[in-house]
This record gives sequence, structure tokens and C-alpha cells, in this order.
Amino acid sequence: MKTKIATLMALVFFTAIACKNDKKTVEGSDTKDAVVEQEKTMTYPQTKVLKVQLFAKSNSNVTGEVVFTQKDDKVVMVANLQGLTPGEHAMHLHEKADCSSDDAKSTGGHWNPEDKLHGKWGDENGYHSGDIGNLTADSDGNATMTMETDLWAIGGDDENKNIMGRGIIVHEKADDFTTQPTGAAGGRVACGEIK
Repeated sequence: MKTKIATLMALVFFTAIACKNDKKTVEGSDTKDAVVEQEKTMTYPQTKVLKVQLFAKSNSNVTGEVVFTQKDDKVVMVANLQGLTPGEHAMHLHEKADCSSDDAKSTGGHWNPEDKLHGKWGDENGYHSGDIGNLTADSDGNATMTMETDLWAIGGDDENKNIMGRGIIVHEKADDFTTQPTGAAGGRVACGEIK
């Protein structure tokens, strides 16, 4: 009788351990599957990079490249230009990515999705989303400019931020930040299409 009880107890003990180990395997499997499913739905920050070539317009010799880099909600713009006359030149984002006309007027006016007054970037009285500002060309006609903002995005659903489908214009003169709606920046000497 004692042998039967001992055997029965040993059988119950080993069955309990086996069930517990099976449960751990199932739980571990479920946990692993849950982690895999969670990773599939997680979004990781992505860096978007967009390079735009600038071409001469209005019988100028101005060329260059503008690189937009977006990480999280910030866009950094780095512009490098050659062939400018020495001094200040306005740079704006315009309504359309269309550099087809010789004078680049095919890009339309400044990109202004919120219908604000023209002004200097950050001015509390208002400024267009495309009012980048002035860059300064050296005596050799070279100019660089870097700008960072969370008011732009490379793509996305927010049309007040999306720079895709816009034109980049470099003007022959400086922006005075007051004349409406253009800043009296003169002709368009370089054009690029953000596509």
C-alpha cells in the first residue's frame, strides 16, 4: 500500500512538473509572439533626404543644390549656390514645382498656405511658409545657407507643412521683408523643383 501511495505521489509530482514546464513553454511562446507583433506595429524614426538641383533662369549663370533632411519633426535645409553676383539674394519656396518658364514665373507666388503677410522668417506680424530669407554670395559668387524648422515636412498629410510640389527660387536682389507680397527681391535667377 505504501508503495502504491509513493508511486501515486511520484506520478502526481512528475505530472505537475510536466504541466508546469508545458505552461512555461506556451507562455514563453505567447510572449515571444506578442513581442514580434508589437515590433511589427511600432514606428521607428526615419530620416528622409531630398536633393534638389537649382538651374539658371532669367539669363543668369546661377546653379546649385539644396538638400532637405527630415528627422522626426525637424527639417534641415542646406543650400549651396554658385554663379551669383556678390551680395545678398532672397530665397523663397514658391507655390509650384514648375521651372519650365525662362523667367521661372511658372512656379507662382510664394508658398503661403496660411494666407499670411510676407515678412522675415519668425516675425510675429507674419511671414509666408516659403519666406526663407537672404543668403550672401561672396566675391566669387558662392553662397551657402542652412536653416532648421519644424514648420516644414517632406511629405505627409499636413498641406500647411508639406514642401513636396513646391519650387525653390533664388532672386537677383535681397528681400526687404516689408514689400507685399514679394519683398521686392527682383527677378528669379535660379529655380529648383521639389519632387
